[in-house]
Amino acid sequence: MSLRLDDIKKPVALEMEEFEHKFRASMKTRVLLLDKIMNYIVKRKGKQMRPLFVFLSAGVFGGINESTYRGASLIELVHTASLVHDDVVDNSNYRRGFFSVNALWKNKIAVLVGDFLLTRGLFLALEHKDYELLSICTQAVKEMSEGELMQMEKARHLDISEDIYYEIIRQKTASLIASCCAIGASSSGANSSQVEAMRKFGEHVGMAFQIKDDLFDYGEEEIGKPVGIDIKEKKMTLPLIYSLSKASWVEKRKIIGLVKNESENSKKVKEVISFVKKSGGIDYAQKAMERYHQMALEILNSLPESEHKTSLRQLVQFTIERKN
Repeated sequence: MSLRLDDIKKPVALEMEEFEHKFRASMKTRVLLLDKIMNYIVKRKGKQMRPLFVFLSAGVFGGINESTYRGASLIELVHTASLVHDDVVDNSNYRRGFFSVNALWKNKIAVLVGDFLLTRGLFLALEHKDYELLSICTQAVKEMSEGELMQMEKARHLDISEDIYYEIIRQKTASLIASCCAIGASSSGANSSQVEAMRKFGEHVGMAFQIKDDLFDYGEEEIGKPVGIDIKEKKMTLPLIYSLSKASWVEKRKIIGLVKNESENSKKVKEVISFVKKSGGIDYAQKAMERYHQMALEILNSLPESEHKTSLRQLVQFTIERKN
């Protein structure tokens, strides 16, 4: 039976609803243009998985309080800022099927909107002296920027090894989910070793989440992002990295040539996808995703039983079974 997000949310459904109001309030501004853009962003928010990780992690350690709400808002503001900036960096006109902020209001405004969201989050934490939560979150912001820049640097030469790929996705994606879990635990009074265990748990989940995302690129179905988009953008992901490592020198040179010079040609992109499937790249990536999934569950199994822990386990399952 497939898991539904609404069922997973049950132990914190009321808190998530309350969070929505608090989050909207945290984005209010007297600048009319900015307020209009904030409303546009809020109306198009995704599954709210990151705040869900915060609330469930807090619930595991005994309680959700005002600092949990602020921690979830801080994460969501920082995450939204990173998406707005990413769309500028990637020159992307769409986000989840809707126009991106930069498509509607141009890059200059989008950059400033991202800055506003980021500083709003930091100020929210400082205002209430949530220094521990701020420390956890700013570490993630630093890592996300480093990961993005490392990926750009490597993309020029398409010389990403498996180790470097893991480091990039740990920084770019896993660091934020790790922060969600650490912030949730910290806000509810967990001790430093419990906070670190939850950070590690979130990191493993984030790694599995990103590998799942990379696998969508080779999917047969429409899943919110077009198939082959990573190849078109010359992003080296695990299925392709593995397949190239197993290829002969001639085949490797040919495939790298296609990614480098023919990535706009959908027929050539299909050729790369077919090469990866034949080389076992999909199976290899699925096994890697399952490994991270198991490591996350091992940490979770050491925690006391509760409905929050059950939901966290289901949420991890959901991240690797999702269809988009």
